[in-house]
Amino acid sequence: MRAALVGVDFGQGDFAASVEELMLLARSAGADPVTTITGKRSSPDAAYFVGSGKADEIGFAVQDLKLEIVIFNHALSPAQQRNLEKRLQVRVLDRTSLILDIFAQRAQSHEGKLQVELAQLQHLATRLIRGWTHLERQKGGIGLRGPGETQLETDRRLIGERVKALRARLAKLRKQHETQRRSRGRSQTFSVSLVGYTNAGKSTLFNAMTKAGVYVADQLFATLDTTSRRVYMGEEVGNVVISDTVGFVRELPHQLVAAFRATLEETIHADLLLHVVDAASPVRMEQIEQVNLVLREIGADHIPQILVWNKIDAAGLEPTVERDEYDKISRVFTSARTGAGLDLLRGAITEAAKAAPGKAYLYQAPEEDLSPHDDDDGSGSEDHSTFTQVGSH
Repeated sequence: MRAALVGVDFGQGDFAASVEELMLLARSAGADPVTTITGKRSSPDAAYFVGSGKADEIGFAVQDLKLEIVIFNHALSPAQQRNLEKRLQVRVLDRTSLILDIFAQRAQSHEGKLQVELAQLQHLATRLIRGWTHLERQKGGIGLRGPGETQLETDRRLIGERVKALRARLAKLRKQHETQRRSRGRSQTFSVSLVGYTNAGKSTLFNAMTKAGVYVADQLFATLDTTSRRVYMGEEVGNVVISDTVGFVRELPHQLVAAFRATLEETIHADLLLHVVDAASPVRMEQIEQVNLVLREIGADHIPQILVWNKIDAAGLEPTVERDEYDKISRVFTSARTGAGLDLLRGAITEAAKAAPGKAYLYQAPEEDLSPHDDDDGSGSEDHSTFTQVGSH
């Protein structure tokens, strides 16, 4: 699908990196970015977000390049999206809709599909009126007289009912996850969650540490499923549970954060977070801050965290460990692809597990995978959907 990408520079953050990320998102969704149109403004235009002049420029590009879709690198209001589609005569997507579409494509597990559907319905509820002129007319006609509500009201009510049903189902799955976590807590199992920006290499690192065979691709949001595995870390610590969680991205839609809260709680209840960073990325510090913003939003900012600078082979760095002023490990430099520094990372996890309060370890026999659990959907898998695992290197 031939697409135009539109970005407006409001003088905040790294605009070029943000546009480049939009191109990766568009390709991940299956679009073919033909042209990129940018501009500068002090604030969004109320009617078209970009202003009428820039809207005309986009319209000429649509006609000349035979574009099928226009993708904005921003969140558009329902009115702005409606006005743009009417003026450009093609489909217009904002950043939120694009990410929701990618999640809908990538969701594999039962829970992941439920969470994506919930997020989509919550987003759709604000945009029902778009392009539906018949929704504003009262039901009528012989044999067609309804209960006195407009079609728009009916659609909103049906969406509300479906949202309520999805929330109830996800609440049930959330209880199942809590039961599993309590079971791990009783066995004094130390839990570790991999978090980080999309495409930082979390799944590659997870596979290197656990031999789990999780799907890996050099793309954003390669998989949305959180996978947990037990890994034997030696006699002093025994088994630890390592979970590969969803990746984050700039301006992650609030609907997704809310919908995926159930599986993100795998992160909230972890004993240690391994914050995986793409050491070769020129905007890595901004990406670290974006991840920390989401962690704060879900209430996981209090959990001990070790920065794992991954892809040191691409960044020209050597495997090493850095400690803070309290002599605790703060950063580990590794390469999941070459295996350099993985022994240092295992040592860091072991050190953190031994120092964790309330964890009394006994000898445990080596065990590779978590036992499967029975889920209502019959999947029998220990994988939990999350918002995101976003692609890996």
